[in-house]
Amino acid sequence: MSVKSKSVLVTGGAGFIGSHLVDRLIMDDPAKIVVVDNFFLGHMDNLDSARAARPDLEIIRLDASDLAAMQDVVTSNGIDTVFDLAVVPLPTSLDYPDWTIKTNVGIVTTFCEISRRGLVERFIHISSSEAYGSARYVPMDEGHPHDAITPYAASKSAGDHIISSYVQTFGIDATVVRPFNNFGPRQNPGSYAGIIPIVVQKVLAGDPIEIHGDGEQTRDFVFVRDTSDFIAEIYATPACRGEVLNLATGKETSINELVTRLLAALGVPDHPVIHGPERPGDVRRHAADVTKLTSLLGRQAGALADNALAETADWYRSVLTK
Repeated sequence: MSVKSKSVLVTGGAGFIGSHLVDRLIMDDPAKIVVVDNFFLGHMDNLDSARAARPDLEIIRLDASDLAAMQDVVTSNGIDTVFDLAVVPLPTSLDYPDWTIKTNVGIVTTFCEISRRGLVERFIHISSSEAYGSARYVPMDEGHPHDAITPYAASKSAGDHIISSYVQTFGIDATVVRPFNNFGPRQNPGSYAGIIPIVVQKVLAGDPIEIHGDGEQTRDFVFVRDTSDFIAEIYATPACRGEVLNLATGKETSINELVTRLLAALGVPDHPVIHGPERPGDVRRHAADVTKLTSLLGRQAGALADNALAETADWYRSVLTK
């Protein structure tokens, strides 16, 4: 199975992971591919290569939590499969928690309803490892308790439970994928940026890099093209239907180590680094158990690689110095 000859919808498709997934799905030659994005964080530039490869790519500016609008998109375009990556991100939830929760839960419920009504064949929802909170045990498997710390994490956890309820009650064909910490080109470099673009910005400005807390908090970093490749493979694997799957490398990296390796990739290993107060809602440890993913697909994502960090750093340097 693949999306070849299928009509697919990618919500959040102009965003970081979403645009890479669009690029990956195009490789499988879908009959039609539609992107829905409200462009809160997404950028049209992220779809430049996709538009060049598929001039018929349809891009629609809409709120993916709007059930009536999404049902119209699905029916008018004959959509077979939805890849749902639309989301209000974690940092936004610290400023606008109510909007974050309502929107993220609304997006999931919208596509559960569309699936329940039999309007699409499959629903692939991209959740987040943040739903787990800080690790109670390591590695963290899919049965790890949900100890959501932030409103964002709570909304992702709620969405996963909503999908599970629709799978069990209504028999919808849905898969929940929980990526751990993605990095790579196109990650938002603006006010809601991740740590890698922040480090690059600080280096370019000649400012010291501030690490929240002692820097020994860990993450399981996944290169975004690996993530998009795995999502496509999960779709194509019948045994993944109805499952919840961690998508990660199974290796944890401290923030201190990440910054050190990133500064080396940027050619400024002695750039000043300072430590500030802990960030509200920051999880302490994240390291995935990928046994389930490996058993179903026969492989797992590769560990954090210096060449991937260098490619990411070079991309941000080129964007930020334009």
